[in-house]
Amino acid sequence: MLNRIDRGVLYMLIGALFSALNGAVAKVLADDLSALEMVFYRNLIGVAIILYALKHTAPKLSGGKFHLLFVRGLFGFLAMIMFFYTITVIPLGEAITLNKTSPLFVTVLAYYLLKDRLSINTIFALLIGFFGVILITKPLGFSISYEHFIGILGGFFAAAAYTTIKKIKDIYDARVIVLSFVFIGSLFPAILFLIAPYVEVPHAISFLFPEFKLPKTIFVWSLIVFMAITATISQWLLTKAYSASNVSIIGVISYANIPFAVGFGWMLGDKFPDYLTFTGIGLIVLGGILVGRAKK
Repeated sequence: MLNRIDRGVLYMLIGALFSALNGAVAKVLADDLSALEMVFYRNLIGVAIILYALKHTAPKLSGGKFHLLFVRGLFGFLAMIMFFYTITVIPLGEAITLNKTSPLFVTVLAYYLLKDRLSINTIFALLIGFFGVILITKPLGFSISYEHFIGILGGFFAAAAYTTIKKIKDIYDARVIVLSFVFIGSLFPAILFLIAPYVEVPHAISFLFPEFKLPKTIFVWSLIVFMAITATISQWLLTKAYSASNVSIIGVISYANIPFAVGFGWMLGDKFPDYLTFTGIGLIVLGGILVGRAKK
């Protein structure tokens, strides 16, 4: 029988595949939908799926600390909209790699929020990982592109969401945790769509206030449904993985979706990563592995 760590690793490996596939579908949909529309449709369908699952089998855990459940959903929404935005403006492999800075941020947040130990080896591993980020973003002087910054910020919010899971995993069913994410991830976009016609915002945040348009073709609707299904499965597996095993160990395994993403992106027309990008990816993965080993 698989032990807790084995189950967590298995959940994350399968979830990583679904995550990369989901990113590829989003890349295709970017020609027809804004990032916020993709987030809205994906989560709205996810709400229906999770509600059906909960109706079929009621949750057994008692619940409590609703504010943390809300915070998990809010952080998840912020991470998702920033991730989808970067998918539309930079290569898929780079977008997912920047999002995968989340395990590095998880380690820092776990130190402050979960009282995990932060050793010298862990700090060294974090420096390696963040140097990899520098190689991927290729900053000029002391600045990086806005698109890459949003990708890194999305990784931070994803880490905050994952860390919150550890705080509520013993009081909320995994499906309820995912429901908080997809519900807020559909509610907030709906509010932003309603506000959009009445506000003028800087270009830097205009991706949060796009015009709402209904898809007009069966092909687009089919991709939306497929994306929502794969995303919901991925989120459920991710939640199960972080609930079953050590935060940092699972964070390392989550890097498995990077090669999937690079491959999917190349098939969709992205340029193959150059040597600096590959080196940066390698350093981020190495940093994550070293963080995991330092946590043992």
